[in-house]
Amino acid sequence: MSYGQGGPQSQWDPWKPHSQQDSWNGAGDDGTPDWAALAEASETRNKRRRLLFIGGGVVVAAGVGTAVALGVVSADGPKGGAGAPNAGASLPSATAAAPSFAPTTAPPPLDPKEFISSARKDTAPLSPETLFPGTRLTVGGTVYAKGATADSKDCSQGAGGTLPQVLKADGCTRLMRVTYSKDGIAVTVGVAVFQDEAAAAKAKGAADKKSIVRSLPGKGVKSFCDSAICRSTTNAYGRYAYFTITGFTDGKNVTTKDTPVFRTGDDLAEFTFRQIRARGEAQASAAAANG
Repeated sequence: MSYGQGGPQSQWDPWKPHSQQDSWNGAGDDGTPDWAALAEASETRNKRRRLLFIGGGVVVAAGVGTAVALGVVSADGPKGGAGAPNAGASLPSATAAAPSFAPTTAPPPLDPKEFISSARKDTAPLSPETLFPGTRLTVGGTVYAKGATADSKDCSQGAGGTLPQVLKADGCTRLMRVTYSKDGIAVTVGVAVFQDEAAAAKAKGAADKKSIVRSLPGKGVKSFCDSAICRSTTNAYGRYAYFTITGFTDGKNVTTKDTPVFRTGDDLAEFTFRQIRARGEAQASAAAANG
């Protein structure tokens, strides 16, 4: 096909760059704009703008990340300070040693027994009424009525059998007695006082089956254990030795089958021990409170 003078025109290939295309009009120029060249130039400029835009976005993002990092560091700094800490500053180590404190030693608690083991420390008021207060004694569900009391600095007056010699030999300075009764059974408790624990323990060891405290009738309690067989016990705690004698008020002999008699004697022996111990606890508490 002929397109005018100058011979056949070259075919335009839209997929080739302009520089590789044959001239639209050959060697001639009729003044018509080269639209393909203009389009290619425009596309080149658009590509450059996109590259600049992408590159600028990366720079902006990096700037934002730096600002956030600096903000986090500053938040942990001093409230009144400005800016981030120096690059050379070091943060506290997670493995730093815990603070140590000098050891303290609490004073040992006062021993209540210490206050009832010698006359030097056992200075609280002492009498049958302080050891055996009130008019009755309740142990569990059993109520014992309190009878007569006695107090003597002559320990032989309330002792029987071989007990007077034992008490005298070991330096007994006082013998207090009290009687309780219930349902025809009566018990007398005798508390012998010594200078120290060693003397009381020695008296306990020296007592034998014939070393008994004398029963104490009165205040509604008939005589008992004058001639009949009765049950007796001996014990010691601190500077005190204590004895019991238990029997029937009708003069009947006590046998091993008489469980109520044994229970009555045991109840009063246990109560006496607790009262002596409570005496030591009260004095220990008072001493601790006074420094």
